[in-house]
Amino acid sequence: MTPRRLVVLRHGQTTSNQQGIWQGHLDHELTELGHEQARAAAAAISSLRPARVVSSDLERARVTAEEVAAACGIGLSIDERWREIHAGRWQGLTAAQVHAQYPEDAERLITGEDFKRGGNGESLADVAARVRPALEELTAGMGPGECVVIATHGVTGRSLVAELVGLDQSTAWRVLGGFGNCHWAALEEGPAGWRITQWNASAAGL
Repeated sequence: MTPRRLVVLRHGQTTSNQQGIWQGHLDHELTELGHEQARAAAAAISSLRPARVVSSDLERARVTAEEVAAACGIGLSIDERWREIHAGRWQGLTAAQVHAQYPEDAERLITGEDFKRGGNGESLADVAARVRPALEELTAGMGPGECVVIATHGVTGRSLVAELVGLDQSTAWRVLGGFGNCHWAALEEGPAGWRITQWNASAAGL
């Protein structure tokens, strides 16, 4: 029997991605390249025959999810629990500005320490606690052999994959590379639980 599968997809490029800006919960549109990436990823993912796609409510993820839904002829549902990590006072700042204004926190980030981003934002533990109920609800409702796409964000995508396969968040932050725009992870369920079958995969040419 075909195992149940999940595809965790990061959104396409935004202008803030180009400029190295922390977006967090800020809402940004895709660039022209971001739209091209979304269409290419959707075409590639369609070969996996997903039955439905769920998405963060932020525009960059939602528009990416709409491309997947259209390419696959499947339904789309929106859930704010798939949003990116809230970066607090870092939101709207470049990585260089964060390093200049919050040098101690920037160093903590590099070493993998978990803390609330931007002082009043979320930690990785907070993100994990936010996505865990959404994951449980999603997987509980999946039928045998079903494939579902989760359109989300870089940090949240890595966090939810870690939750699913039983990696602690600090280890996942240290050992799993970040998602490129419109890159994805594929997971499947086996007798011992979920496992990662692809990491940071992309459509050809992206």
